[in-house]
Formats: sequence, C-alpha cells, structure tokens
Amino acid sequence: MEKKQRQFALWYFIAAFWLVLGIHEFLIARHTETLLYSDFKVLLKASKVEDLSLGERIISGRLKREGLEGLLSKEKVEEIQRLADGEHRFVTIRVSDPTLIQELEASKVRFAGEVESTWFITLLSWVLPALIFVGVWAFLMKRVGGPASGLMAIGKSKAKVYMEKETGVTFADVAGIDEARTELMEIVEFLKTPERYRRLGGKIPKGALIVGAPGTGKTLLAKAVAGEAGVPFFSMSGSEFVEMFVGVGAARVRDLFAQAQEKAPCIIFIDELDALGKARGLNPMGGHDEREQTLNQLLVEMDGFDTNKGVIILAATNRPEILDPALLRPGRFDRHIALDRPDIRGREKILQVHAKPVKLSPEVDLSVIAARTPGFVGADLANLVNEAALLAARKGKDAVEMADFDEAIDRIVGGLEKKTRVMNPAEKETVAYHEAGHALVAESRPRADRVSKISIIPRGVAALGYTQQLPTEDRYLLKRADLLDRLDVLLGGRVAEELVFGDVSTGAQDDLQRATDMARLMVTQYGMSEHLGLATFEEPRASAFLNISKPQGVREYSEQTAQAIDEEIRKLLDDAHTRVEQTLAARRGELDALGKLLLEKEVVDREALTQLLQPQKS
Repeated sequence: MEKKQRQFALWYFIAAFWLVLGIHEFLIARHTETLLYSDFKVLLKASKVEDLSLGERIISGRLKREGLEGLLSKEKVEEIQRLADGEHRFVTIRVSDPTLIQELEASKVRFAGEVESTWFITLLSWVLPALIFVGVWAFLMKRVGGPASGLMAIGKSKAKVYMEKETGVTFADVAGIDEARTELMEIVEFLKTPERYRRLGGKIPKGALIVGAPGTGKTLLAKAVAGEAGVPFFSMSGSEFVEMFVGVGAARVRDLFAQAQEKAPCIIFIDELDALGKARGLNPMGGHDEREQTLNQLLVEMDGFDTNKGVIILAATNRPEILDPALLRPGRFDRHIALDRPDIRGREKILQVHAKPVKLSPEVDLSVIAARTPGFVGADLANLVNEAALLAARKGKDAVEMADFDEAIDRIVGGLEKKTRVMNPAEKETVAYHEAGHALVAESRPRADRVSKISIIPRGVAALGYTQQLPTEDRYLLKRADLLDRLDVLLGGRVAEELVFGDVSTGAQDDLQRATDMARLMVTQYGMSEHLGLATFEEPRASAFLNISKPQGVREYSEQTAQAIDEEIRKLLDDAHTRVEQTLAARRGELDALGKLLLEKEVVDREALTQLLQPQKS
C-alpha cells in the first residue's frame, strides 16, 4: 500500500511538471522569430512589407503576397506561410540599426511604435507554476494524511476509529479474567438494551478504569467490549493528546468528545492514561503547563456529557497511584477494575485461546503447561505458544509437541541457550555443584517449591546454570516459615561451593542479592523480626503493578534503628547459612552424586532427580 502511494505521488509530480512546461511554452514564452533580420531588410528594400509594429525587441508585420518567390527561397516562403497561418505575417528580432526608420520612410511603409507590457507575463511565469505545485502538494497531503492533516488541523483528534465489528475482538478472545469480564458485560448490556436500566431510574457509569500489570489484557478487554457491543470504538493513547504547541491537547480532547457525541452510542478508550492524567501539582513547571491544561479539559468534558446518549469512557493504566484524584472520583471513572495475574485455571484458559490456530500434538497437556508457568500474564502465554510453534517449525515437525513447550518455557524464563559457550572443566564443575546445592536444599525443605529441572547449560547474558522450581499450587500468602525455607534454597548454591571446594565464586551474586532483599522485607515491612517488633520502617514500592522502587529519600527512623535493622538482616542470613550447611553436610553423598550426574548429562529432570534420591530415602 505504501509503495502504491509513492508511485501515485510520483506520477502526479511528473504530470504537474509537464503542465507547467506547457503553460510556459504556449502562454508565457515569447514568440520565436519567423524571419531573419537580413531577409527582412531585403524585403523592405523591395517594398514587400507593410503594417509594421516596432517594439523594443521585436518587429512584426505583414508581407505582400506577390513577388516573394524571387526574393526568398521557396522553402522560406512555405515556412512563412505555414507559421503565419496563410496570412503572410512575420516576426523578427530587432537589432541595433540606426538607419531603419529612414529606410522605412524611404519605402513609404506604414509603421507604428508598440509598448511591450511584460510585468503580467513575468508575474504569471512565477505565480502560476507555484500555484500548481502548491495545489498538487495539498492534494497529495490530503490523500496521504486524510481529512485531519495539515497545520490547520493540528487540534483535531488523532483517535483511531473502529466501526462496529472492526475491532476483531470479542469476549470469546478474552480468558482468565472472568470477574473483570463480568463487570464490563454490564456496559455492553447497557449499550445494547439501555431501556432495561433506564426504566428503574438507574444510570450507567460514565467511565471504567482498568488497572493491572503490563500484559494482563487491559487493551484487549476494552476492544472486546466494543466488539461485543457492536458500536464505534475511539482508541487513543494518553500521550497523543499532548504536543509542543500550547492548547493543542485541550483542542484534541474537545474534538474527540464532539466526534463521539456525533457517533453515539460509542466507546472512547484512552490507553496509558497516566501519561495524561498525572496528579496536578507534581510538575515543577507549575500549574499552567500544556499537560495540565489537557487534563483540565478532560475533566470538564467528562462532567459535561450525558451517558444516556450512550458514550462510555474506558481507560487503562498500570500506574493508578499517580493519577489525579479528580479523575478517580465517582461521576468520572466510577468503576475501577483490577486485572491480576491469572491463576493456574486462568492460565489454562488463556493457553486454550492462543492455541486454537496452532496444530498441537495429542500429547500436549495445556494444564501441565499452565502449572509450569506461574506468574505468566496473557502476553507471556501468547508469546510462549508462538515460541513453541516456531521451535517446532524450525525442527520440521508436523505438530507442536510437549518438548517444544518445555524448551520455549526455558527460553523465556532463562534466556537463549548457549551450547557453544566454552567453559573450562573447573568452572563447569563449580556450576554443577552450585546447582546441585540449590536442588538438594529445595528437596529437603517441606515448604519449598519442588524442583522441576536442573541445568548447567549457560543461558541468557550471565546465567551459567539454573534450578527450576514449580509451585504445587498458586499461593497468595507466605508465612515466616515459607520465607525462611526460601532463604535456605537461595543460599544452597553458595554453601555447596564452600563445602565441596573450600572456596566461593562470583556465581552466587544474584542469589545473595535476592536473599538480602527478602530478609530486608521480612524485617522492615512484614514485621517478622522479634527484636524490632511490629513496626514497619520503609514505604512500599512506588507502583503496585510495576517492579519499580521509590527513590531513596530521607529515612524516617534513627541511626540506632538502622543499625538494628542491619543486625537483624545479618542474623537471618547467618542462621539460614548454618541450617543449609548442616543439611548439605548430612547429605554430602547425594550432593556428590547429583553434581557428577549434572556434569555427565548437563540437564537433569524431575524423574531423574527422584531416581537419584530414592535409594537414600528408602
């Protein structure tokens, strides 16, 4: 389509160029001579010219019909007759000839002076081509940019309008968020049968704010509402309202709501609302910047329209904590719909939606895949299905198998497998015993998640190996004993290195960071320190849905408290180190056996791990 537009524009410019040349040739260019000045002097002496007009640069007149053949060649006479349309008129270029007037008087030729007006022709030669090119340019811009393009239309809304079923999404394409879908079904029912609600005096909410982590399906859910209701759907991002020109954002808000009123019933969807609706007063520029003017106009428009006309506003954001309170009050965004990460049943339903167009092998069990993907959101699961299909196609398979899904999960979680990376035997042995330590401690702790796979194949940027654990069920609360077991598992690799090699490596850096963060949360936010008691000492992270911490500011506790926090964190880590050291020392034979098995096979699955540990348990 873009190539056709470029060809279309090129042909128009070529046509305009030839049009300008034609105008210059036939309307503006000066007359070319039809007679040489030397021939004109010969004919003048022979008294064959009459009715002359003398201009500053040209001489024009008429030739007498008889007697030309003797003075000019036959070809010249025929050329004069052809160019002069049979009237024997001629044009010649005037040269510097002081005796010309005397010769004309001597030959008794009638002549008159002529004042040549050239300003109009000169002006036309500049203005007309310019007008043609401007007209062609405006026409092309209109075709490429649509009716709302150009500088004069800068205040027009840039919303993409999907008419009726053009969104291509219905509630059949949405899975794993049943509560949110049920909540928004009421809006669909109102748009389809508004009398059902109006007869009892009820009013539909003016707007619904969808909040959730990235990838949970906020935009998809809004499109499904429009597709299910069969009404026009105005989609626009919050950042598209704000421009460098003052007043443009407010003008676009007014134009958006004006268009929506004309096409009611309809749905207005504003994605990434936090780009537009950030709380006023947070900007160091003051209260008169362009973004705040746009927000003020949005607040006014949301108060000014009537929902009985069928205009519903949906918005999505993953940072609701920074939105202006005026946006969140009843009467504007009446409903707040939170999308959480799906549980195991939700993940299975999402996988079923994305696996419909994919040819699966009969052995593929989506419930097993859902159990192996804790924490995955809808976008992650869609990517997982696509990666598995690509891996199967790359291997020339006829259908996507379970092994392809396993490899896709490893690739998404751990990164790209790097089998070509060369590791010396000492480093490989260190990684093997490190991962064996994680796995043995996890199997020794009743509250830790079970080990699914152990690998010493490098992945991603810095991962030299990994131990994959899968929870037996979705958990939303963790007790102190659960966190202590997780601390033990994190320190298992480091303690295994100390026990086997009598030295430590840099491979435990990420484990130690995660263990320190967990211990700090236990002390400062969860109130799990006996010494410090139930008080909390740090504010929670800045965003509920984004993994972003607040910038370090002034501490709200004393230096003595800070020292006590550090001592409690160190105590938690030291106690965990002691417990893990005792566990691995008691199971040293299993640690050596698992380390050697990893060096031999590089990857140990759950079945092989169970067989290795079974004899010692019996």
